[in-house]
Amino acid sequence: MTGRELNDLIAIFPEIDRFDVAVMENGAVLFHPSTGAVEALADPPPSTFVAQLHERGLPLQIGKAIVATWEPHEKAVLEEIKEFGLELQVTFNKGAVMILPSGVNKATGLQAALKQLALAPAEVAGIGDAENDHAFLEICGCSAAVANALPAIREKVDYVAVFDHGDGVAEFVAWLLADEKAAK
Repeated sequence: MTGRELNDLIAIFPEIDRFDVAVMENGAVLFHPSTGAVEALADPPPSTFVAQLHERGLPLQIGKAIVATWEPHEKAVLEEIKEFGLELQVTFNKGAVMILPSGVNKATGLQAALKQLALAPAEVAGIGDAENDHAFLEICGCSAAVANALPAIREKVDYVAVFDHGDGVAEFVAWLLADEKAAK
């Protein structure tokens, strides 16, 4: 589960083939490592809109369905969304400004992946740290936050890690495994 595009994800986590599916681009794209299939769950913003953002000089990352920039460019993004009359949403991720079709988020991507895997959200453990994690953490059976998560995330989860970043994720996995052993 990530806001990243596929190439960025593979660059930081080449072991992605350990998973059945990756939910990327903040819920807009599924990647199936075993087959290499990339499945867009949403259409990208119009190319004319993206061209106008480029023309305004915004630094952009463009995925299959997501267009991203960074703060403080959110005002320019909103101005262009209004100018074009588009039904797009802006989601934040600790300084990143992500533009997606309305209603697309990590929870909708997770639900699509779970449907393919024949799993229920209650069977999922999730961990997050930023604004774009609210929706998917709310539907996870067990939710967690790393120590450096935003306060609004830490307040709503089942477990808050003592450690931050990847160390917090490892801590959460160890906690889950220990809890599973205790339940047996």
